[in-house]
Amino acid sequence: MILQTIALTGGLGVLAFPVFVAPPSPVEIPVVEFEQKEEEVAEDPTWKCPDCTPEEQYVLSELQEHTRITDRNALATILGNIKQESKFIPNICEGGARVSYDSCHRGGYGLIQWTTLGRYRGLGSFCEKYGCDPSSLEGQTRYMINENIFQRYLPMFEGNGQTVRQYMVPAYYWLGWGIKGPRETYAYEYVNKLKYMV
Repeated sequence: MILQTIALTGGLGVLAFPVFVAPPSPVEIPVVEFEQKEEEVAEDPTWKCPDCTPEEQYVLSELQEHTRITDRNALATILGNIKQESKFIPNICEGGARVSYDSCHRGGYGLIQWTTLGRYRGLGSFCEKYGCDPSSLEGQTRYMINENIFQRYLPMFEGNGQTVRQYMVPAYYWLGWGIKGPRETYAYEYVNKLKYMV
């Protein structure tokens, strides 16, 4: 409240007395809200492949996230073998047909061309149990990393300092290929493409 003096004139002269007057309403000033930035957490560097396809990059990332493989040659060897088996096409049936998991009735199927009945059915059972699509890159990558045969040879890939040729030994035990093909050449190509970066 503000105290003001008001003068009144009348027959008796000028009369002055104080009165209380309400102050003017404050002017509303808009409040500018600042977004509180979350503290940025620095990522640790990992092996990345900037020139690779999204499918190759996905598998590379998942291998590093869900295993202790840190050696470039080991990662390159695994990628080279997948490229030889499927060119990173998850829904490929041996011979080249692009079909769903249920429609491949002969030969290998998927990223690493699961061929034996046990391994092929293992993919379907795994995805049924864990809610993934056995025809998808995501589902197959998840199964590939968790499959008991890969897990058996995984410690050999988690070592360091071996050459691609040396890592081809556990790759053979893991995949049991009949035709070697250019998988080792592909592996050396990945060695040159992989960059250790954030």
